[in-house]
Amino acid sequence: MPKNVLEEIKKEVKSFVGQEVLVKANRGRRKDMKKEGILEKIHSNVFVVKIDDHDQIRRLSFSYADLLTDNVELKTKEDEREIGII
Repeated sequence: MPKNVLEEIKKEVKSFVGQEVLVKANRGRRKDMKKEGILEKIHSNVFVVKIDDHDQIRRLSFSYADLLTDNVELKTKEDEREIGII
């Protein structure tokens, strides 16, 4: 997997920091997780989504490779545009 593909995904994800997003993660064996949150920050290998889950604040981290392999879908909440797809 060329490093430049992951760099492009990271660059696009970075442009949405601070915005509301929808996250859908495949947890295996027909277990999908769907959450709404704010794309809080990015790091070199992962990005963090802050979720307000019934008065409990949680932070979930996902790798850029998860976006590349479709294990995680990240969309803007406003218009449901997919983030990280090249």
